[in-house]
Amino acid sequence: MASAPFAVSSSPAASAVLRGGKSDARTGCRVGITRKNFGRVMMALAVDVSRFEGVPMAPPDPILGVSEAFKADQNDLKLNLGVGAYRTEELQPYVLNVVKKAETLMLEKGENKEYLPIEGLAAFNKATAELLFGADNPVLKQGRVATLQSLSGTGSLRLAAAFIQRYFPEAKVLISSPTWGNHKNIFNDAKVPWSEYRYYDPKTVGLDFEGMIADIQAAPDGSFVLLHGCAHNPTGIDPTPEQWEKIADVIQEKKHMPFFDVAYQGFASGSLDEDASSVRLFVQRGLEVFVAQSYSKNLGLYAERIGAINVVCSTPEVANRVKSQLKRLARPMYSNPPIHGARIVANVVGDPTMFGEWKQEMEEMAGRIKNVRQKLYDSLSAKDKSGKDWSFILRQIGMFSYTGLNKNQSDNMTDKWHIYMTKDGRISLAGLSLAKCEYLADAIIDSFHNASAEGLGTATCQ
Repeated sequence: MASAPFAVSSSPAASAVLRGGKSDARTGCRVGITRKNFGRVMMALAVDVSRFEGVPMAPPDPILGVSEAFKADQNDLKLNLGVGAYRTEELQPYVLNVVKKAETLMLEKGENKEYLPIEGLAAFNKATAELLFGADNPVLKQGRVATLQSLSGTGSLRLAAAFIQRYFPEAKVLISSPTWGNHKNIFNDAKVPWSEYRYYDPKTVGLDFEGMIADIQAAPDGSFVLLHGCAHNPTGIDPTPEQWEKIADVIQEKKHMPFFDVAYQGFASGSLDEDASSVRLFVQRGLEVFVAQSYSKNLGLYAERIGAINVVCSTPEVANRVKSQLKRLARPMYSNPPIHGARIVANVVGDPTMFGEWKQEMEEMAGRIKNVRQKLYDSLSAKDKSGKDWSFILRQIGMFSYTGLNKNQSDNMTDKWHIYMTKDGRISLAGLSLAKCEYLADAIIDSFHNASAEGLGTATCQ
């Protein structure tokens, strides 16, 4: 049988050895030489281009990429204020004592690792809904809430986005400007159109309430309005109770669907009830509501990916149908949720003693962040002789502060001062200690006053 005219090798090295040829690393093509018995030499070109040649390199994640850059920095003064994860005063990760107790209890019970139902752990779903709406809320007693355990806040939002895309394909989601960096990714991937409503006012470093109301009023009837239940990310600026009433008025008038992202219940103010008051206001008015929950911050269960999507419906029958379709969407997406974090939450919330201990630890974490916020404000006010009013820092709430620094100023914070943060000027106060407040204040003052110009050069802080 005649030999084949083309030689194909399994690797560039093998091609060179077996065929006497060579590999061109620049083009990804493999060139080999095949000799036939009658002495004629043929050049055999084996082109092995990857099927993935058309896949471009993705840009670094604007939030998680900050931590990667921080780890690579060898400077002793470096600070990571990018990722929203709580740290102790020693800037170390913190596992809540009540979480350790709950895990010990789980080991003692010897519970198995069997699959959960698609909707998740029943005890968790009951506990999380009661925590959000209040145990005595009529919507729970009447069975008008569809609750599914999901993969923390992101997974819950993504599941709801898939539901919107399937059953409200013409609807648009309104998102605050600015918002958490992943919100737009979630709706883009779900192919749900979105637009922005005004929220942040750079002139006051506060809430643009009039712009917010005008944009929600101007949106097509029946739009979904994504709202941050408390501790708005990234600004830390929340509406007042009176402003929440007005927002509810406009949403009700326009027949919009409120969609709350509740990532910080109990972690913002230190009170579970106070941080859920915005959601409860809308529910009390009889509105149908979407609510995504996360336990990453308030229980420190970042890696457990534990949260829930809740949908308040007009009747129990509607709630059952909505739940059935959420389950249908979850099944091909991730099949069923993980059990470990769900059991932790169910144990903590379901046990009066542990529940009390959790509330105490939340108050302590929230209190530490408040103390850091106050110290940063005091340091800025004492050091900055320009007369600039830094009091907006005290009016913000939660783990973040929106400094008002632009991209070049934020770059200066990193390049000169080794302080890592997102480029929109957001800093995580949960990653700051009292001991580092004065250093941070020096960096902010320098960046604010000296690093405004485009194309700013960088220096190194010794």
